[in-house]
Amino acid sequence: MADYLNPTVIQPTIPPHCMTPLERLLLTRMFAWETDNGEYYFFAEDSPNNELTIETKDLRAAIAASKEHPSSALSTIVEQLSGCEPEEQTLYLDLSSISWEAILQDVLRHNPQIPYITAITSFACTKMRPDGFGGMAVLITAEAIRGKSTHDVLEELLEEGEVGPFEPASKSNEDQNNV
Repeated sequence: MADYLNPTVIQPTIPPHCMTPLERLLLTRMFAWETDNGEYYFFAEDSPNNELTIETKDLRAAIAASKEHPSSALSTIVEQLSGCEPEEQTLYLDLSSISWEAILQDVLRHNPQIPYITAITSFACTKMRPDGFGGMAVLITAEAIRGKSTHDVLEELLEEGEVGPFEPASKSNEDQNNV
């Protein structure tokens, strides 16, 4: 079985005071992190995590302390918290319907001193599969999230060179295997 990996690097580093307690709680569980001069450097060695294990008391405290800034993740979190029994101490939070890009955009929306955040992701696979390699770059601003994959760049280059449409190798390999 092949494992698909998405190592990701977030730039620039983010000062702790620029994140609400809820944003910091989520981002420090979605990504690995280190501090660089007191600022958070977020990265994922394998892939960003969207299934989090969080103490319910920590999550409730972070929500309460973050009320003055809207959160893209809040409605999903509140819905999942409402399904918890009062004595449950741990919540297995599924954020697959919320993108980490949206949470980083929330940070920018209440911090005009940070003009943008970038994410660079590598697509890798533990087997040499043609659909398992490439990458993408994402630019996040308070107004928009835009990105391009290596396939997008190749399509543009082929169009500029008037060579024709880009066909990933996996498509042509499937056609050959079906003969």
